[in-house]
Amino acid sequence: MRVINFNAGPAGLPLPALERAQKEFTELGNSGMSIMEHSHRGKDYDAVHNEAIALMRELLDVPATHDVLFMQGGAHLQFSLIPLNFLPQGKSADYLTTGHWSKMALSEVKALGGMVGSVREAVNTEVDGKFTRVPKQSEIEIDAGAAYAHYTTNNTIYGTQWHYTPDVGNVPLIADMSSDFIWKKFDVSKYAMAYAGAQKNIGPSGVVVIIARKDFIESGRADLSKTLKYSTYAKANSLFNTPPTFAIYMVRNVLAWVKEMGGLDAIHARNLKKGEILYGALDAMSDFYKSPVEKESRSYMNVVFRLPSEELEAKFVAEAKENGMVGLKGHRAVGGIRASTYNAVSVENIEALVAFMEKFKKANG
Repeated sequence: MRVINFNAGPAGLPLPALERAQKEFTELGNSGMSIMEHSHRGKDYDAVHNEAIALMRELLDVPATHDVLFMQGGAHLQFSLIPLNFLPQGKSADYLTTGHWSKMALSEVKALGGMVGSVREAVNTEVDGKFTRVPKQSEIEIDAGAAYAHYTTNNTIYGTQWHYTPDVGNVPLIADMSSDFIWKKFDVSKYAMAYAGAQKNIGPSGVVVIIARKDFIESGRADLSKTLKYSTYAKANSLFNTPPTFAIYMVRNVLAWVKEMGGLDAIHARNLKKGEILYGALDAMSDFYKSPVEKESRSYMNVVFRLPSEELEAKFVAEAKENGMVGLKGHRAVGGIRASTYNAVSVENIEALVAFMEKFKKANG
């Protein structure tokens, strides 16, 4: 029996995408072998690879000005590759700090030292070691001469999410969208680059999706080894070296499911409904469940809350597991409860969680 999976990543995948993989696991089409056994240079894998890219373009209306890439190393590697490619010595980049992973991205630039230019914070919303909100546009101070501006669209650990695209003028905008990629459509043309580790919302771990403006890719530093340059992967259709073929295959399956569900407009409506139900319950039971996040900054992908005591939180997690719900323990850095409600989580799953919350409050309130 499958559980209701609220893990933050690797996270749950849509059952139809998994069932398709199960059916094709030992043989892809009539090829006589598994997708994992196919050469990344062969026509069978090539068809899957290109279908994944085509689906990405279709669902997000990716303009011809942008490339869709698949790379290894996850989003964390991009923290270093981005400045190596686009932050030359003598230039500075702006970073918008709103959570753990945006802080990590900033620290990775600093760790490169003299290999790249300098870095500055255009905004930082940390108060007493916590992040509970996204900044207003008026708080963001962008250097008009910056090489690029970088931000994280959804803060997985702290449960905050940007509900607008920051205006950075003519500065190239780069976004880490790992934990809310394809939760809805976004205007790709506003971004020089958007990237996402697949393991949150679009596939298994092992691959990162990158959507980047072609001229921005070409502007990257030329004196790097081939494996460190985005232009290498763009020119080779992400087939410069052996890609994570099974992970890309699963991304294809998930994107096909999104299309079958009615596309990203339908997925967005479903995600809004889930947020309405869960946050509505939190607000209705605010004498027991406390949300630390400013309402305007609440995430629709990672819902965090606290109970009256850590003992009750541990009991909540344990009893939820007994009721078929897993992954509800908050991140070790902040504690509490976290329900990650990515695309694969259904409205019915959220209703089951709310019913459990009501029952738990009645028994322990």
